[in-house]
Order: sequence, then structure tokens, then C-alpha cells
Amino acid sequence: MSVLKSIIRFLLKVLLTPFRYFNKRRNGVAPSEVKHELPNDAFLGLVSETLAEGHTAVIWVKGYSMRPFIEFGRDKVKLASAETYQVGDAVLAEIAKGHYVLHRIIKKEGNKLTLQGDGNIRGVEYCTMADIRGVVSEYIRPNRTLSADDAGLKRKIRLWRALRPVRRYLLAIYKETLSPLPL
Repeated sequence: MSVLKSIIRFLLKVLLTPFRYFNKRRNGVAPSEVKHELPNDAFLGLVSETLAEGHTAVIWVKGYSMRPFIEFGRDKVKLASAETYQVGDAVLAEIAKGHYVLHRIIKKEGNKLTLQGDGNIRGVEYCTMADIRGVVSEYIRPNRTLSADDAGLKRKIRLWRALRPVRRYLLAIYKETLSPLPL
């Protein structure tokens, strides 16, 4: 099985090299801004307080759980507080004391919410409406800013949710298109 897997991986790399090159040129690389990295619990605690005061916050994302819509090292998100949350919203939630996640709402039953990252295949988190600290209002990439209310983006998110049974394969192809070009 591992031989077949490595053959498929090699073929994907060869076939997707032009796409990796195009994607790198289109999206560019994250600008070299000064970044200060704090532990998530401390930093997101401060962000949570800022949002509670009615302000907005722009943060760099960490991790790969929100692929393909939010990419680590490239994208930032603008967070704002909101009164109501809908299925499909990407939210910052405190799922345990000092443990925050930026994931999408996939199910809403009264006050209880089920969250899952776009890049996650199985794992889900549970929280209540009171645990939500903020909602993504804008996705900020090096070349453009996209509103979370954009109709095209919402269609893509609904399609991505519908493709959950084959998400593993789509993510593998996506990951291969983002890997560095061979030297």
C-alpha cells in the first residue's frame, strides 16, 4: 500500500507543478511585517477582551485546520463581535479555559454549536453561544481583502461542506499544489 501511495504522491507532484507555480505567482508570499508571537491563550485572551469592548481585531492565523479558505503564513482575518451567528460563519471560540479555535459553525441547535475546521476531516468541537468571542468579518490575503458576506465565498463554503465525504482527497491535491517547487 505504501508503494502505491508514494507513486500517487509522485504523480500528483509532477502533474500539479504548473498549478503550484501559478498559485505562488497569484497569491504571492506574506509581506515581511514584524510579527510578535505570543502563546495562543495569552494573545487570544487579549483579542477576546478587545472584541468584548466592541472593537475589531486583525490577527494572523496559525495552523492548517481552516484550509483551503484560510492559509497559515499567508492570511490574516479581521474579527468582530456579533449578536447572532449562522451555520457557515467562521468564529473564534473558547472551547476550554484558555483554549481557543478559529473554526466554522457546522451545526446549530438552540444555544449549542458544533464547530469544525475546513481542513479537518473528522474532529469537531462543541461550545455554546456564550463561548463565541468573535466572528470573521474579512479574510485578508496579500493581494486582496474578501468580505465574509461575499456571495461567491458563501457558495464555495456551502459546496465545501457538501463535499465533506471526499474532503480528504481534495485536501491532498490542494496540499500538493501549495508545496514548494522542486529545485
